[in-house]
Amino acid sequence: MNLKLFKAALIASLGGLLFGFDTAVISGAEQSIKEVYELDGFWHGFTNSIALIGTIIGAMFCGKPADRFGRRDTLIVLALFYMISAIGCAFAGSWFSLLFFRLLGGLGVGASSVIGPMYISEIAPPKLRGRLVAMFQFNIVFGILVAFFSNYLLNFYLAENVWRWMLGVEAIPAFLFFMTLFLIPKSPRWLMLQNRDEEAVKVIESSGIKNVQQVVLEIKESLKLKRERKTEKLFSKKFRFPLLLAFLFATFNQFSGINAIMYYAPRIFEMTGLAKDTALLQVVIIGVTNMVFTIIAMFFIDKFGRKTLMKVGSIGMIISLSLAAYSFYEKSFTGYSLLIYLICFIAFFAFSQGAVIWVFLSEVFPNSVRAKGQAFGSLTHWVWAAILTWTFPVVAELPQGGFYAFAFFAVAMVFQFIFVQKVMPETKGKSLEEIEKTILK
Repeated sequence: MNLKLFKAALIASLGGLLFGFDTAVISGAEQSIKEVYELDGFWHGFTNSIALIGTIIGAMFCGKPADRFGRRDTLIVLALFYMISAIGCAFAGSWFSLLFFRLLGGLGVGASSVIGPMYISEIAPPKLRGRLVAMFQFNIVFGILVAFFSNYLLNFYLAENVWRWMLGVEAIPAFLFFMTLFLIPKSPRWLMLQNRDEEAVKVIESSGIKNVQQVVLEIKESLKLKRERKTEKLFSKKFRFPLLLAFLFATFNQFSGINAIMYYAPRIFEMTGLAKDTALLQVVIIGVTNMVFTIIAMFFIDKFGRKTLMKVGSIGMIISLSLAAYSFYEKSFTGYSLLIYLICFIAFFAFSQGAVIWVFLSEVFPNSVRAKGQAFGSLTHWVWAAILTWTFPVVAELPQGGFYAFAFFAVAMVFQFIFVQKVMPETKGKSLEEIEKTILK
């Protein structure tokens, strides 16, 4: 693989690390925040989901800045959002200030979940695109693992205001992301959209693509259509199929329960009678599993395709979530049964939905509406994430709350398998322009 291409993809995907860290770090702090601000189940859920509300806004409005100022420069601004959010949360003087800074971090997560994969998909050659965009997902799960491990260590070594340290330490990777973004090129497709063809050609050449002129002609043809359809609306009959794909894919991603489990993993283990420090340690095991199987998926996604990974993952998640639901129904938590079921769930999720979602959303929309379309897919993802994160504490407090939650997740995965089998197209090995012709035909 070309070194410059790898470096650009790696740096852009650091937004995923911050995405993952910001998503998971609250799991270690949420109980302390509940006690400090004396929150009931409803407002506790709202506090935990405020960052996800920010992601909805970020995903909704990031398309225009990405098209106007470029993918890279927009990511630079988002890195600043992450830094300010982390420092602000660490020194928050009131519940309202904590909400504001968590919301700001959420804006960064939502926007970077759209723009990061978009940038990588636009600089990557077709045969490597799945693997390179999957680096974004790898960094998400690596960020989740770092957050879980950081929470465990801080809880072990510090006695007071641990939750502030947990939230504030994110400023370190955010600063690293900010500085390294200046080292990567701008998207060649965006440069050609700005009529900066010479710069675009240099970027394409530096990425190791051999048939440069063919790629340039394909991009020009696609952008010509985009200019002719400048007022083209995303929500039109023409784009109903990619819209349906993005909506259902993002919906099933969250209906698997992944965000609820990541946000409340320590709480879930405490519901089985474990002490807090033991629960935090078991969550680290969950994070390691997530990272390992994401790495495995990165090597298979361009070889076996997106659909194969999704089929295998769906079956595995159905079984593991059903077993977890049964454990809560019977209140049978002997040994490490629940930990094993959740490890299996995370493994199959990481191998399928986790690795595929950002690749797939970056592929299914044509150039003329890609920014808007990817924002729609990410928006759908974050709306459901916010709803499930907000409602999970309320459901968890019901007499059979654990059973209801995991049974719902298991049934949703049955419908996901049907969707993958009957509706989802395969995009492996095709250029973005080829996919556009296939989906819109």
